[in-house]
Amino acid sequence: MIVSSLDGRCLTLTIDRPERRNALTGTMYQALDQGLQKAQADPGCRAVILTGAGDCFTAGNDLSEFQAARRGIADSPALAFLRTLANIDVPVIAAVEGHAIGVGATLLQHCDFVYAGETALFSMPFVSLGLCPEGGSSTLLGQLVGARRAAEWLLLGQPFSAAQAWDSGFITGVAPAGQALSLARATAAALDKQPAQALRISKRMLREPGRADLMRSFDKERDLFSERLQSDEAQAAFRRFFERKAD
Repeated sequence: MIVSSLDGRCLTLTIDRPERRNALTGTMYQALDQGLQKAQADPGCRAVILTGAGDCFTAGNDLSEFQAARRGIADSPALAFLRTLANIDVPVIAAVEGHAIGVGATLLQHCDFVYAGETALFSMPFVSLGLCPEGGSSTLLGQLVGARRAAEWLLLGQPFSAAQAWDSGFITGVAPAGQALSLARATAAALDKQPAQALRISKRMLREPGRADLMRSFDKERDLFSERLQSDEAQAAFRRFFERKAD
């Protein structure tokens, strides 16, 4: 489930499914999307914090839904959420502890501030699962961290630490383990002191130059990802994943 809480003028959306390492389902994506739209529609909202319950940010998509996916050209709930996240004018702050896997890592590209506990671990294992980059990572990741590092993280699927993420420019800062949310709240408090309209306009200006390219990337990734979901490589990878869990 997604827990939504309003503290002053900051909306916090918490991914709360710790028994499944906060793996995201279609229903959860819809709740996240609705939460962001609510923040955008509230002229008094100064910031949104995205975080995960327990000791994990999110293990990414629930693979059981991937295994049952059917090909189609319509946006999935995940992509609808990502489009909203990429287009929202309210500043978004992510607080990451533990694992941020798959879309749990790629969604961070669309946040304005990302703080991670020092023991956080990130990975984008799409190729390992027979899939392809998603979440705008085919366009944004190289811009954020450089082409060489993007190839390492996407093509090899190598996990990377909070220190490596910070050194590469993927995240804003590293906090002591368990303190990422405190740092996110401090940033939200600082944003709350800024003039509301100037804040939103300025964020929109920062994001506008690459928006059209990003939307085209979303479309291309959606089509290729949908094809890959049906592939023998991906379906075999999903079976191996569930067989390991059953052992």
